[in-house]
Amino acid sequence: MAKSPRKTTPVKKPAAPKRAPAKAPAKAKATVHSTGGLTAPIYNATKAEMMDFYEQMLLIRRFEEKAGQLYGLGLIGGFCHLYIGQEAVVTGLQTAISPGKDSVITGYRDHGHMLACGIDPKIVMAELTGRASGISKGKGGSMHMFSVEHGFYGGHGIVGAQVSLGTGLAFAHKYKEDGGVCLAYFGDGASNQGQVYESFNMAELWQLPVIFVIENNQYAMGTSVNRSSAEDQLYRRGESFRIPGVQVDGMDVLAVRGAVEEVLKDVRSGGGPVLMELKTYRYRGHSMSDPAKYRSRDEVQDVREKSDPIERLKVALLKQGVKEEDLKALDKKVRKIVVEAADFAEASPEPELSELYTNVLVEQY
Repeated sequence: MAKSPRKTTPVKKPAAPKRAPAKAPAKAKATVHSTGGLTAPIYNATKAEMMDFYEQMLLIRRFEEKAGQLYGLGLIGGFCHLYIGQEAVVTGLQTAISPGKDSVITGYRDHGHMLACGIDPKIVMAELTGRASGISKGKGGSMHMFSVEHGFYGGHGIVGAQVSLGTGLAFAHKYKEDGGVCLAYFGDGASNQGQVYESFNMAELWQLPVIFVIENNQYAMGTSVNRSSAEDQLYRRGESFRIPGVQVDGMDVLAVRGAVEEVLKDVRSGGGPVLMELKTYRYRGHSMSDPAKYRSRDEVQDVREKSDPIERLKVALLKQGVKEEDLKALDKKVRKIVVEAADFAEASPEPELSELYTNVLVEQY
């Protein structure tokens, strides 16, 4: 006798909680969230260090503004993703690492990371304009620059791919026992990629010296993190892999530097990977071709007025007794460097056609 099919009572799925609209970064000093017992104090910088941070952020800002101008003039082709608004992230992080020992890898919004590695603005701008004197001989352009000499292992156009490559760099540091740490940057959009979690798993299993850095600029390509991510507190993304996470105000260079100081101590001592979420904001569209209609001008202006990383540090410097005219002189100096970089790029020749066949394969076949 055939059995009657089992009767099932459908389970009513609870309604999904309503998502709040996208929020700009905190206007006041950010509350640092953490897991795994890590702390993230504000960095107690000297006046000289603060001036260095200010100059570094100014250089990135003015460089990117000039790159935007050159793109508008048709001197930069292809895609061009500007870093304006996010300067405190790379400045805070990369002033803390050891040049020549540590490694850096990121996605395609990479100009600021290269400048923070100490690479000459002239050869970065020459690469943006596709010239033979560029860092990748004009063959990489905006999205694919590279310099082993400076420990910069590329901007990468495949979303999230650099996280796996960065995990490999960390493996190399551990294998060679050279004491190095890899900073592997990616964005809030890339944080939903599958290879990111494969990398988390291997990094924790092998206790690799890697800091996974999520530059959460709120919108990925054009969708708010609140709408695209089931867990929008991205510093928690490593919890199921037992990777501790820290969330930091990425618009405050002293908060970023303070956080990474503590994280580096943990990673260098053999504590394994750490995930850092930097809450930041980009003022321009995803790329130069993006009109950014998914957010209001008022929102962008509000962040500029209340959370701009350069202006925040400027206020702190003025309180330290630095004179306004000294800061203006520094800005003038930086603008001169950027103009010279643009002039150098425009005067440089384009690559010879024969360059199409060089550095494509490691060996001859």
